Amino acid sequence: MSHVFPRHSRVDSPVAVGGEGCYLIDAVGKRYLDGSGGAAVSCLGHGDREVTAAIKDQLDRLAFAHTGFFTSEPAEALADLLIEHAPAGLDRVYFVSGGSEAVEAAIKLARQYWVEKGAPDRSRLIARKQSYHGNTIGALSAGGNEWRRAQFGPLLLDVSHIEPCYAYRHRRDDESPEAYGRRAADALEAEIARLGPETVMAFIAEPVVGATAGAVPPAPGYFRRIREICDRHGVLLILDEVMCGMGRTGSLFACEQDGVAPDIVCIAKGLGAGYQPIGVMICTAEIHDTIAAGTGFFQHGHTYIGHPAATAAGLAVLRAILGRHLLPRVQEKGEQLAGALTERFGQHPHVGDIRGRGLFRGLEIVADRESRDPFDPARRVAAGIKRAAFEAGLICYPMAGTIDGRTGDHVLLAPPFIIGDGEIDELVDKLDRAISVALRQS
Repeated sequence: MSHVFPRHSRVDSPVAVGGEGCYLIDAVGKRYLDGSGGAAVSCLGHGDREVTAAIKDQLDRLAFAHTGFFTSEPAEALADLLIEHAPAGLDRVYFVSGGSEAVEAAIKLARQYWVEKGAPDRSRLIARKQSYHGNTIGALSAGGNEWRRAQFGPLLLDVSHIEPCYAYRHRRDDESPEAYGRRAADALEAEIARLGPETVMAFIAEPVVGATAGAVPPAPGYFRRIREICDRHGVLLILDEVMCGMGRTGSLFACEQDGVAPDIVCIAKGLGAGYQPIGVMICTAEIHDTIAAGTGFFQHGHTYIGHPAATAAGLAVLRAILGRHLLPRVQEKGEQLAGALTERFGQHPHVGDIRGRGLFRGLEIVADRESRDPFDPARRVAAGIKRAAFEAGLICYPMAGTIDGRTGDHVLLAPPFIIGDGEIDELVDKLDRAISVALRQS
């Protein structure tokens, strides 16, 4: 009997014992194509010798030094490299151990910034429905997925949630993509007006929505309009790139493709590539300098922030992404994957939408392609696809509740950046079989 508290107590998970490139291997030798990088984590695949060597070398020199007393060489080098390639204005890197911690730190920093600016009434956070920002109390409060929030409702912060930018479901037939993007963004201005601009501290959003909606990209011009609204009302813009950042969509920072720079950005998953737990919150010089000129102390912190082995791993991963020219590869293989998905599922009666950027792709599963009606949640279609794919040797990321936290199903794909042509074919073949099996059995 295991003494591990599992994610799901009714699922007997196989034991993973090895990894090789795009594959994971269990204790009986079965190989699984990692079509989702776990949860969009394993961007370099498994068994990257340069990254593991960097971690081992750091452990031989220094395993741990508490940031209450020291900084470290890999932390300084990683911060420098991140800022060298970050959107304009971003200047300071705050290390954490994962995405939820990065979002939690961003929310707290936004609040402290306004307090130290002499505007303590700015305490309201605005987010979007069907977003996901993590599982700590603050991050879960910001998230807009009702299923994930429901049982913890009494514990959550009072966060406003506007409609998402979700063209497949919300764009009208008579609207251009650009007109829809402006209308979706204007929901933020309406909510700021409702709350009172003097009370709003920040707006948080994922540039490409990940887990809860399935690689939903913004409409053209959406984030430029969001940036304008935030600037007009003095509201900080926090972008959550925990899942979509670090090259996943084809640029190092996902927001680059929308021509905007945030005040705070959150990064995790792909930065550590699964080799070490690490996340970062990056803010502008103006935000940092306001704290520095005031109390001089960000009232936040965790024991393992800036861990030398974790930052050494992040540095090795980032150098690999940049030095091995993986960003152009993500763009190339992303288009190849999108083409293969469209060829196989473009006219599928139960695939309503194929979307995403780079190697971050989603398929929305529907009961009827023409009407876009979702399946009855009681059929548990997403769970069936996940189970059938896993049995076939494919790891993918299906989720239910795509539309409103209760109805709708999608499959998220986020394979390693090193995926090859044959592996793309294998992914599409196995996913096709898994969808067929799941719909037949549900």
